[in-house]
Amino acid sequence: MALAVILIILVVASVLFHIFSPWQATEAASNWGSIDEALLITIVITGVFFVAVGFFVAVAVWRFHHKKGRRAAYEPENRKLEWWLIVITSLGIMGMLAPGLVVYQDFVDVPEDATVVEVFGQQWQWTFRLPGEDGKLGTSEIKWISAANPLGVNPEDPDGQDDLVIVSNEIHMPVGKPVKVLLRSKDVLHNFYIPQIRSKMDMVPGLVSYFWFTPTKTGRFEILCAEFCGVGHYNMRGILIVDEPEQYEQWKAGHKTFAASQKRQGATAGSNRLALGRQLAENQGCLACHSLDGSDSLGPTWKDLYGKFETLSDGSTIIVDEAYLKESILEPKAKMVQGYPPVMVAYSLDDEHLEALIALIKSLSGKSGNEENVEEPSSADPVALGRELAQSLGCTACHSTDGSPGVGPTWKAMIGKTENLTDGSSVTVDEAYLKESILAPGVKVVEGYSPIMPAYTVSENDMAALVAYLESLSD
Repeated sequence: MALAVILIILVVASVLFHIFSPWQATEAASNWGSIDEALLITIVITGVFFVAVGFFVAVAVWRFHHKKGRRAAYEPENRKLEWWLIVITSLGIMGMLAPGLVVYQDFVDVPEDATVVEVFGQQWQWTFRLPGEDGKLGTSEIKWISAANPLGVNPEDPDGQDDLVIVSNEIHMPVGKPVKVLLRSKDVLHNFYIPQIRSKMDMVPGLVSYFWFTPTKTGRFEILCAEFCGVGHYNMRGILIVDEPEQYEQWKAGHKTFAASQKRQGATAGSNRLALGRQLAENQGCLACHSLDGSDSLGPTWKDLYGKFETLSDGSTIIVDEAYLKESILEPKAKMVQGYPPVMVAYSLDDEHLEALIALIKSLSGKSGNEENVEEPSSADPVALGRELAQSLGCTACHSTDGSPGVGPTWKAMIGKTENLTDGSSVTVDEAYLKESILAPGVKVVEGYSPIMPAYTVSENDMAALVAYLESLSD
């Protein structure tokens, strides 16, 4: 009797907890409220079965509990009961499947006026491509992927020359306009997931999956990878910012086309290997595992790495020189550093790009050898260069430029502002403070924000450009 009462209490309490629970799904920020409705139908159907089975078990325990002298009746078959169970469970399964199939059909039935956005996933970062003024994305294939062309855009396709390649974990989209999302993976299974948008789709290497949605609210929404893709899976995050159409067009205007980026990479390769190396490190996802400031990560930090003695997993030691770095890039599992998992993939880079990456690692160790002058030429427009650097370095993933809250303080109207620090002191935001915050962000942390920003190693020209861009946001 007591067990039957406990079962009934558990069933009733579970139903009441679901009805009055404060933890409900956030309101959808897209047109896919129908996904919530399909989920609700599933919960209702499974809830009815849960209640029915729970009460049935409670009644059975109470009515047929053991009594002295009572014997159980042997009834191996009951055709009538079996047919009832088959019919009821079949109706329940169809009731759960049908709404999902209808919604999925709508999910992949893309409107003709939808804007196309390509999402490119790799361990462990997101990259995006948008159509240019012609409104068409150029073709792309694996065979065209290279260090200078990380998305494999067809260099001969005229439709792709004005495409915008966003090498950043932050992407913007206009509110109220349908968007078709093309999903590609470079290495392993990923899953593009934005909870508030109600969008979620697997990314399978060698295939292009897709769906569409219409953002209905402006704001910042976190992009997650919902498919375990390796030890750095937890760090594969991005930001979707939904803007008003005017703000969206302004954001697009700040990015270079594919053709312009190829010209710049060609010029960079000839005159500045350090800049090329840094761009390669960003495009190839190296910075997802190797820090530049000495902090711990999935792989050894690049700071002071060149010339260092490393202990390998077999117990031997080796000095980090050019030969070792080249081998580690081309065949990373040949000599594994002790204490790090063998998760790095092999990269196919030509001599020019290998030398550029090694030049970058050398510069972080203060041992550039006989390398040519790696100072970048000054830009005619430091604000434009600063904006480009902020996007390529991933700064805008944490710092907004429109005053909206983010992981870090907003950059809008920052210059001249007085900030309270975590140690109780205050500081006026000026050029000296900005430089210190970029080079050593953990020294003065603004109150209310976590000390998670990594230190950046930038040249004087880059630093001046970043400061000029910040100042332009305060004018």
